[in-house]
Amino acid sequence: MSNLVISKDNLRHNIEQIKKYAEKSGVDDNGNPLKIIAVVKANGYGLGIIELTKFLIDNGISHFAVSNLQEALKLREAGIKQDILMLSGTAIKEDVEKLIENNIIITISSKEDIEVAEEIAKQKNKKIRAHLKIDTGFGRYGFIYSDRDKMIEKLKEIENIIIEGTYSHFSISFFNEKYTKLQFDRFINAIEVLKMNKIETGMLHICNSSAFLKYPNMHLNAVRIGSAFTGSLAFKNHIGLKKVTYLESAVSEIKELPKGFNIGYSNTYKTKNNIKVAIVPVGYMEGLNITNGRDMFRPIDKLRYIVRDVKDSLKKQEIYVKINNQNCKVLGRIGTYHITCDITNKNINIGDKVELNINPKFVDSNIRREYR
Repeated sequence: MSNLVISKDNLRHNIEQIKKYAEKSGVDDNGNPLKIIAVVKANGYGLGIIELTKFLIDNGISHFAVSNLQEALKLREAGIKQDILMLSGTAIKEDVEKLIENNIIITISSKEDIEVAEEIAKQKNKKIRAHLKIDTGFGRYGFIYSDRDKMIEKLKEIENIIIEGTYSHFSISFFNEKYTKLQFDRFINAIEVLKMNKIETGMLHICNSSAFLKYPNMHLNAVRIGSAFTGSLAFKNHIGLKKVTYLESAVSEIKELPKGFNIGYSNTYKTKNNIKVAIVPVGYMEGLNITNGRDMFRPIDKLRYIVRDVKDSLKKQEIYVKINNQNCKVLGRIGTYHITCDITNKNINIGDKVELNINPKFVDSNIRREYR
């Protein structure tokens, strides 16, 4: 059986480094320290949504954010009483009712969101906590930053919604400074217009993990941190974050294979000599060698992928795992649930520990998370 192992020491280290870096931002215009909103979507970026949230609470984090209703309810059912912000706007009445019943802070990002929330608030005779979302160039949730008149007109109709925060979301902060700055300027300009019209904006936040590390001048009142806790980022970090996970399994079978023997699907690998192999019960269903999809469609992105593929085709692609602290090459294609590793001339036995470097976000949620 495989486990995703989370190093408590490394995770605690990352939390402390993030808190220290946040403290360097100073205080906001109200004299309050920068607030850290922990984003625990996607099963806590693979670390287990409940386990990660409780660990963060134990280490001084008190505000959380999720992407959907199911995540929010899961935290409440687990006894999490801290503030939880739902980052997706919705005008589905049943969903909004469940969010309000469970004291989840909703996002209002359209006139329909406001109308449904106001209707429910009147029915229940209560005030609803919310954050306002402004779309500064992402194209998902949020009032379009340039449609200020429509946004202001609708916000002035609010009677029972308390806006506790206003935010936007960067689309490419991990490597495009020019567009990131453009989004930030659009957000600040929209905030200024809202304030001029006497509309409460509450706590301001726009930075995700990458922007938090790259653009301290954009921290505002709060930052949303997710992947930074795991230490898995798309660029080299400068505050000493550590990787916190590895996948742990064990050798399930050992065998001798003759020269000229095929290994794995599609017969992509044939033994050149007599070899000894170990079978390990992990595969791409556990996230092994899985990466983010190629979902960029600009000509420049396609060109980058072509160049990368040409480079890859000219060099030997090899995957290694650690068995008893010895590097062992994976032979043939990765299977759904199994891999074959070359252990020729190595002292390895059935049951020996196997460690695999893996992105926790892609590890099946059915795999047990173990905090050590």
